Amino acid sequence: MTVKEALSYDDVLLIPQYSDIKSRREVDIGNSFRGRYATVLFVLPIIASPMDTISETNMGVAMWQHGGLAVIHRYNTIDHQATLVHEVVVGENANAAAAIGASGDYLDRATALYDAGARILCVDVAHGHHILMKEALHELRSIFGQAIHIMAGNVATLEGYNDLVDWGADSVRCNIGGGSICSTRIQTGHGVPGLQTILDCAKARRKVPIIADGGIRSAGDIVKALAAGADFVMLGSVLAGTDETPGGVINTRNGKFKSYRGMASNDAQREWRGKTSSVEGIATTVPCKGPVGNVLEELARGIRSGLSYSGARSIKELQKKARFIRQTGSGQLESSTHILKQ
Repeated sequence: MTVKEALSYDDVLLIPQYSDIKSRREVDIGNSFRGRYATVLFVLPIIASPMDTISETNMGVAMWQHGGLAVIHRYNTIDHQATLVHEVVVGENANAAAAIGASGDYLDRATALYDAGARILCVDVAHGHHILMKEALHELRSIFGQAIHIMAGNVATLEGYNDLVDWGADSVRCNIGGGSICSTRIQTGHGVPGLQTILDCAKARRKVPIIADGGIRSAGDIVKALAAGADFVMLGSVLAGTDETPGGVINTRNGKFKSYRGMASNDAQREWRGKTSSVEGIATTVPCKGPVGNVLEELARGIRSGLSYSGARSIKELQKKARFIRQTGSGQLESSTHILKQ
């Protein structure tokens, strides 16, 4: 058996290159969904994750206003989720995205969400390279035709990406087990480091948007994901604790916090379906961060700066110019703000 080496975000750096960019305002970090449904343009290549502590109405509206997208989570009743979608669409002229599963009442849910205004449906499955995903994508395409954009995932391999595209996906979420509150790799022994997944999937001849989903903690990680071949990134923990996330503020002696949990955690499973199966996530709290707009603006500045270091004015140009190097453990330490570690 040959064991392949796999890279994560901390394992690499991008080499700075000559740049003639005089102002970061020259850098365009937008991208688009150019699928079977329609072309949808985004100013930010950032998508908020379909989690019950991240994406409901307020996050959907805020992400759209700042040029990104939020996928309304599915861990509720069909009527409630449809109401959340309707609230995002009304008065905002927004493209609403919403998650569904790949079994059970997923077709009824998809129809209700479409009727509420969702034109981007996310088939949200932990292990997306699966027969249920294949059947779901075929069913959805036969019912809705080209009237919707179908986002699907998650997958960790080039084979998974290719199959989901062939089965009908318009964009694919790529990464398994890399989220900050995900324990899939610990519980199952399966997964691929996040950056390696993107590097592998970017080799595909089939070209639908690659969404890097999991393991991203900073603007620098976003730049690395985009350089490796991702078209968008999906964020959970980076957006957790902002004003627009669901749930109330928890006041403690150490400050204000909000809940953040994996959807395969014990707490989340018990709340949304009354039982647990395989527990592959945890629940925690994170400090309150204020408006999500502030977080997004800081990320956007970092991404633009990152592109400028490679002399790139767009994501596509970055992907053509990017040059990665592998860094050692000492290099990783040097790359951090390490004065307090001396």
